[in-house]
Amino acid sequence: MQRITIAPGYEISRVIRGGWQLAGGHGAVDTESAIDDMIAFADAGITTFDCADIYTGVEELIGRFRLAYGNQRGTEALSRIRVHTKFVPDLAVLPVITKAYVEGVIDTSRKRLNLDCLDLVQFHWWAYDIPGWQETAGWLKELQQAGKIGKVSATNFDTDHIEAIVASGVSFTSLQLQYSLLDLRPEKRMVELAADKDFSLFCYGTVAGGFLGDRWLGQPEPEHPLENRSLTKYKLIIDDFGGWELFQALLSTLRKIADRHDVDIATIASAAMLTKPGVAAVIVGARNRDHLPSNLAIANVKLTDTDLAEIELILRQGNELEGDVYTLERDREGRHGSIMKYNLNKGE
Repeated sequence: MQRITIAPGYEISRVIRGGWQLAGGHGAVDTESAIDDMIAFADAGITTFDCADIYTGVEELIGRFRLAYGNQRGTEALSRIRVHTKFVPDLAVLPVITKAYVEGVIDTSRKRLNLDCLDLVQFHWWAYDIPGWQETAGWLKELQQAGKIGKVSATNFDTDHIEAIVASGVSFTSLQLQYSLLDLRPEKRMVELAADKDFSLFCYGTVAGGFLGDRWLGQPEPEHPLENRSLTKYKLIIDDFGGWELFQALLSTLRKIADRHDVDIATIASAAMLTKPGVAAVIVGARNRDHLPSNLAIANVKLTDTDLAEIELILRQGNELEGDVYTLERDREGRHGSIMKYNLNKGE
């Protein structure tokens, strides 16, 4: 597994194990099996794990994994483990947020993860029209200075707001954002800002909830309702990209490239993102270790100039998605925003 240093003394695996699929609402989770799966990922070299305060039960699971891994593999092995969590205050909390509230949530994450100092915290703010996002970022910096947070980072902020927060004196180590072959919004402005302000990009959605996979090659366009909210979300992206016919052309191209490398379509879709400037890692969702071999292959595939040119030929035929990073999703009345859940701690 390739590794990358994103800050002095801070190294991560270029494939990050996502934790969202272990959260409540995705089916029953066997705790011991989940911990064994995390150990298998770590042993294989995927040593960085992504979670959030709003992913029900996931921080506790990873905390238990850390204890088990340290006991079984020793402190040196444990020191390579990185856990990236998120601070996501509910939409309803934003108007009345206080530093005490922020510190309380961070303390809860520390307790769940069995970490005195959280490795990296990714800050999200649902609504820019509610003031307080800049002040809250400052409170996270104060908690960093107090030794409760190692790295302060962000998720789903657009370029203007990242620029404003950094200008206020809060340095970000990374930004987690939706970035895939279907969604190139970060290339409008964010990639350049990341290079200028020296923060790394972590990509989610690289397989579009599973749409960028062999399962959908040659299949008719699915009708609503789709089987889960993730597919609903990414089908909207496919529609905006150019529709099902163009999407099938992309899948066919990815399949030809995958054949040359003896991997699957999803592996190529994620590996392509690791070639993008500023991208430090891709986040792969995994309920268990079934896809571990293909997850490992993501960082090992060496895409050629021919491979990338063939992908680019299809992408040029697609539409440019509207807005900056996460702009579509912030319109709570729009097609993308109306399916989001804004008060996740309350299940809304």
